Amino acid sequence: MPARILALLITLITLSGCQSTRSDSRVDDSLATSHHTPEVSFEPDRPLPALPTPHTSDDVWQRIRMQLSFAPSTHPRVLARVNWYLQHPNYMHTISERAQPYLYYLVTEVERRGLPIELALMPLIESDFNAQAYSEKHASGLWQLTPLIAKHYGVTINPWFDGRQDLIQSTQAALDFLLYLNKRFDGDWYHAIAAYNTGEGRVANAIARNRKAGKPTDFFSLKLPKQTRHYVPKLLAAAALLKQQRMHFPAIDNQPAFTQLALDKAVILPEQHNWAELEVLNPGFRRFPVLLNGPGHVLVPTTRTQEWQLAAADFQALPDTRWQKVEVRRGDSLSRIAKQHGLSVAELRQFNQLSNDMIRIGQTLLLPSRSETLDYVVKRGDSLWRIARQFGVSVKDLKRWNRRDTNRLRLGETLAIHLSAP
Repeated sequence: MPARILALLITLITLSGCQSTRSDSRVDDSLATSHHTPEVSFEPDRPLPALPTPHTSDDVWQRIRMQLSFAPSTHPRVLARVNWYLQHPNYMHTISERAQPYLYYLVTEVERRGLPIELALMPLIESDFNAQAYSEKHASGLWQLTPLIAKHYGVTINPWFDGRQDLIQSTQAALDFLLYLNKRFDGDWYHAIAAYNTGEGRVANAIARNRKAGKPTDFFSLKLPKQTRHYVPKLLAAAALLKQQRMHFPAIDNQPAFTQLALDKAVILPEQHNWAELEVLNPGFRRFPVLLNGPGHVLVPTTRTQEWQLAAADFQALPDTRWQKVEVRRGDSLSRIAKQHGLSVAELRQFNQLSNDMIRIGQTLLLPSRSETLDYVVKRGDSLWRIARQFGVSVKDLKRWNRRDTNRLRLGETLAIHLSAP
């Protein structure tokens, strides 16, 4: 083959090979682009959907769940309580129903103070969210405050109002107490929560014993009363079930359930209003529908705020004839005044919110009039025991005032109830 023709063939083959390589390369680039770096169309004017946050969640239980921070525990006591909860699935339904008026406020207050959100679950452990719970040790309310602790933290307790059963006063006192205990135990929340249940002295002594013996001083290593040993695990178990969503917590709206209305006078709620719904939100008033010596406000359902605002404008103050004003004179003492008016010294002190027996000449004491009564119309489901408990009187007195020797009631009959027993 002539040299000129051979050179031409070599040139054509070379050019063909180069074109094939470039063509393959273009195909590979196209595949890489289509499979690995797809084109994305951005719409800068349309914001991306926001993920739920604790405050945007529709359910206050989920608001809590998103903020749980205590470390998970596999201690046998915790696992035993987890199993108990799982074996009683209806329990949380009851809890949610009871907690509905209160939980949003509790969570808001715990967050406002920057405390662990688990503390909002403590009324579940303390009282099963029963605002009127009362223990044999005289602890009362959602937070089961004792009279001593309650008074120390400024809770109002008198014959007409028990702030331990008031959501606002009891929550503030309980959180103040927990903050103190947390500082007392160097920031250990398990120790603080245990001390809330059994007393700081017992927890401190248990820690000191273990330290002296060279033993660990964490909560689970302490020798504490049986109730307290299971107290913290109950809280941890409930928090774990909520966090892991292993149990259904019926939803509670993540919004306020009540509004505070100012109440700067003592009143008896008129019968034409459904004041029974206020009793759920204001169990601190001991003698519903008498609102006296309370915190200066009354809680009303948010859904009916406007209606109650209009109603409150027409509330009539209790007439002055229901009360006696006694001016302290030279030679008077609390015991003497109490005896003159058929009261005990304790009642006289409570009624006038006196911290001790000291009184001064010229001081005015307010006493209930012994002759005033409230007419109560018997409703379906009433009993003497229920009515007596509602107004803070005894069944014996209720029967004596109404000259009856039987416990039977007739629907619609009227009972006389003395606001203070004569």
